[in-house]
Amino acid sequence: MKAEHFDVFVIGTGTAGKGVAKDCSRAGLKVAIADNREYGGTCPNRGCDPKKVLVGATQVWQMAENLKGKGISNTPKLNWKNLQKFKEQFTNAVPAATERALKKEGITMYHQSPKFLDEETLSVEGKTVTADKIVIATGQRPMELKIPGREYLLKSEDFLHQPELPDEIIFIGAGYIGMEFAHVAIRFGAKVTIVEAGDRPLENFDKDLVLHLTQRSEELGINFIFNAQATKVEKLRTNFRVTYKKDGKTLSCKAKAVFNTAGRVPSIQDLDLEKGNVAFEKGGISVNSYLQNTTNKNVYACGDVSASGTLPLTPVSSHEFRVVSKNIREGNTTRLDCPPVPSVVFTLPQLASIGLTEAQVKAQGLAYVVEYKNVPNWFNAKQNGEAVYAYKTIVDKERNLILGAHICGMHAAEMINLFVLAMRGKLETAALKEMVFAYPTWGNDIRGMV
Repeated sequence: MKAEHFDVFVIGTGTAGKGVAKDCSRAGLKVAIADNREYGGTCPNRGCDPKKVLVGATQVWQMAENLKGKGISNTPKLNWKNLQKFKEQFTNAVPAATERALKKEGITMYHQSPKFLDEETLSVEGKTVTADKIVIATGQRPMELKIPGREYLLKSEDFLHQPELPDEIIFIGAGYIGMEFAHVAIRFGAKVTIVEAGDRPLENFDKDLVLHLTQRSEELGINFIFNAQATKVEKLRTNFRVTYKKDGKTLSCKAKAVFNTAGRVPSIQDLDLEKGNVAFEKGGISVNSYLQNTTNKNVYACGDVSASGTLPLTPVSSHEFRVVSKNIREGNTTRLDCPPVPSVVFTLPQLASIGLTEAQVKAQGLAYVVEYKNVPNWFNAKQNGEAVYAYKTIVDKERNLILGAHICGMHAAEMINLFVLAMRGKLETAALKEMVFAYPTWGNDIRGMV
């Protein structure tokens, strides 16, 4: 049987993959798309969106707790089962809605991970297909911890779908996912331990701001075990035991559930990339500035799976898919030029960052001015009963432009977006100070941060 041919074959149905597929189909190209999981990708199904729904309930709880005795009589009781039902209103409809939208665009859909047979040929669902252009947009997956007993480890998506929250939890890894879920779990009354190989959480964020978050996390009751390398997981009668090495000693801790939150890696293990002459590296599919593979010019990659040097975030995936889409349709006319990208950890308080950390500025030998303060006495923090409200801004000494901004506070996620505007627009700090914002608002506070 003759192989079916497509102008474009997209692997992955998340933000990046479906974006490329729709653009190319609307341009009159014959397009197919494939996924080995439910359509829609990580973010809406088992990532950012459902996580934020869980966080939302704890925000209400924390605000009431902050203001208890200050106009609020009682802290509301959290209900995990009801929250899970509410979360499902956002997640359950995603796969079918995604498929309907793709079908409406005339895109052929497959429900399996394709494998490369050669540079332009794939095997999928037992069929052989060829394509002029192949787009890899498979995102990332949890990194496997290669230790005995790893089969007992739960993943981030398991946390999101727990019918009942275990009352004792161990997270192995203090990155975004481990910290965010720990903050949810502790407010739901669970006993939480985080085992982390490094000497602090969130190694890519500014060290001083992370310290504020760490101290607040400990005050909430989260137990950190730093500089600890997990070596084994064992199933006991009612618990699981995690064995770890720390300071040359072998120690252990126990809980009802253990989650692997040690990080994520590119999801490329099922593609047989070698047969397609597709170069890849630790960060994902190797690409040039057009997001085209360095060895197979028929292949492009976008989103979290591309080794483009950008952050693995949904807004960046949207930015990258537009580059790939345009280059497929118009022939490598657009290079990736990623603007400053904010990054947020949705703990309570939130931790938000954009641009360079102080350590990175020092390493580059730039002349800079830094302002670093903890200001819980500022009106917005005090009015909301927040004990932690810290910021660090780093400004180029000669040009008076913001090099980096880092905030730990209740609404840091929204505030950092104003720094995006300032940095993208190359606003000098004097211009930012001269702006008139609504008061009293959190956004107005950024004038006092530069």
